[in-house]
Amino acid sequence: MTDKQEVLRAAEQAIEGTDLFIVDVRVGAGNSIVVELDSPGSMDLDTVAAVSRSIEAKLDREKEDFELEVGSAGLTAPFKVRGQYDKNIGNEVEVLTTDGRKLRGTLTETTDEGFTIVMKVKEKPEGAKRPVVVDKPETFAYSQAKRVNYLIDFK
Repeated sequence: MTDKQEVLRAAEQAIEGTDLFIVDVRVGAGNSIVVELDSPGSMDLDTVAAVSRSIEAKLDREKEDFELEVGSAGLTAPFKVRGQYDKNIGNEVEVLTTDGRKLRGTLTETTDEGFTIVMKVKEKPEGAKRPVVVDKPETFAYSQAKRVNYLIDFK
């Protein structure tokens, strides 16, 4: 079976000098290798093909045959690495917390420890007749989020 660390090193070398970052590397049964990439900007098919060729050139097919799939992490895929959080600052996200809460808000900040979203909530100020919508920020450690996804809204 192909070594995951060897694939990871080959992928890191292939994207060196670009704005691409690695989201995930998986080596499965039958030497099926999947490398998921992302970028703060856009990623075109030519770039993905070049990275795939570079990774394949660094792996030895004579030693062990493999199937290689290189692609984008996908719009609806849960965030796995910090780069995905950074890329989505200013976008609506959905957070499923480890304590079971499902929240929606705008991702406003990321740090090494966690991230902040701002949610729109209705609150009734003291003495007011009607509730008003206010921005409520909430900060999470990455470990407090079971899943964070980009929120696709077709309004």
